Amino acid sequence: MLDLLIAGSGPAGLSAAVYASNAMLDFVMVEKYPMSGGQMLNTIDINNYLGFELTDGFTLGQAFRNHAEKSGANFVNDEIKSIEKIDGGYKVACGSQGFETRTIIFALGADPRKLGAKGEKEFAGKGVSYCATCDGNFFRGRATAVVGGGDVALEDALYLANICSQVYLIHRRGELRGAKYLQDKVFKNDKIKLVLNSQVEEIIGENKVEGVLLNNGEKLSVDGVFIAVGIKANSKLLDGIADMENGFVVADESGITSADGIFAAGDVRTKRLRQISTAVADGANAVHSVEEYLNKN
Repeated sequence: MLDLLIAGSGPAGLSAAVYASNAMLDFVMVEKYPMSGGQMLNTIDINNYLGFELTDGFTLGQAFRNHAEKSGANFVNDEIKSIEKIDGGYKVACGSQGFETRTIIFALGADPRKLGAKGEKEFAGKGVSYCATCDGNFFRGRATAVVGGGDVALEDALYLANICSQVYLIHRRGELRGAKYLQDKVFKNDKIKLVLNSQVEEIIGENKVEGVLLNNGEKLSVDGVFIAVGIKANSKLLDGIADMENGFVVADESGITSADGIFAAGDVRTKRLRQISTAVADGANAVHSVEEYLNKN
């Protein structure tokens, strides 16, 4: 039986692999896709990861993967189909094989909910972003749009208003859904223009975003579109096994979940800030918790 199985090879999983290798644990990392990096691979420009002034998701993902490989991580390219509690640990069934392990670090991440507008897919990474704190700096002094009406959308609009010339906050309903104190800040910010009862029908441009077309025929000229209509955690495998909150696995920075021997890391767990740096930290914390668990059991 393995000491540990790491599910997922995004920043959290790769970080965990390095720490698990250093701890000389008997483990495997199971990744669904042949290329490591998770959602990071969809990011063209990254300028906020310490030590890399400007890089891209593919390059950083490869650097993470190479580090994990050189540390001795054992990668298995397969899809996890089920997780079952057994005596002394868990049975993890994959598409072509299975594993028995004493512990699991669950790091399958989360995916941003898509808007479904025409041009969204084509301009992803070319002006369309799902993370204002990741990419907002690239639109300094320019006009941007935020789509959504919840807390994240309001926080994104306020963040962008500090660095952008104009921020359009587009929401399909007649009133915002975010916290009252955030709404108050938005209403008082001269750089934020509310565009309510409106939906983005198309994101337009040539080689990059140049504007959005609304369902009422209005066109807004913007260089960036930040979509904040929610994210969905890839947590289905732990349904009925670990406690969830809005689909996210309940765990603090320790990674400890309600399921004995299962630890959550990265975007899949309940947390305030989902960034590459916080995912990497989660991987380290989760391995530390795994070591403590194995020592006690």
